[in-house]
Amino acid sequence: MPSTVQEAKRYLDNAKEILREKAKKEDGYYQDKKYVKLAGHAAYTGVLVALDALFENKTKGRKDVDWYKERLAKMDKKVLNAFNGAYDTLHLAMGYDGNPVSEVSKIGLEVAESIINWVETRTADA
Repeated sequence: MPSTVQEAKRYLDNAKEILREKAKKEDGYYQDKKYVKLAGHAAYTGVLVALDALFENKTKGRKDVDWYKERLAKMDKKVLNAFNGAYDTLHLAMGYDGNPVSEVSKIGLEVAESIINWVETRTADA
């Protein structure tokens, strides 16, 4: 289980590195949407990898976002809110739209990190 959380953290680290090294931040805005999109996808994937470990999901392939929401709603409403924020920020605003506002990316990555850390504490207790 810890190796899966480590993998999730690696995705998050990759997202941070992409923004830092490639997206060209100037005056609070990233200049290259392509890298904002890549970073958003990487960070969101990290969240999903962590949640898959928590839910012990053995099936590969795509799960609907509602699949995650339903399970989180039964476990922790606060984390469900964080997940909704991660979905909106990382997946939609960054991943699809390439939102150039660096504060959006910063907050999205913080939310992703909080979810991954929450999963880590939950799986450590198991």
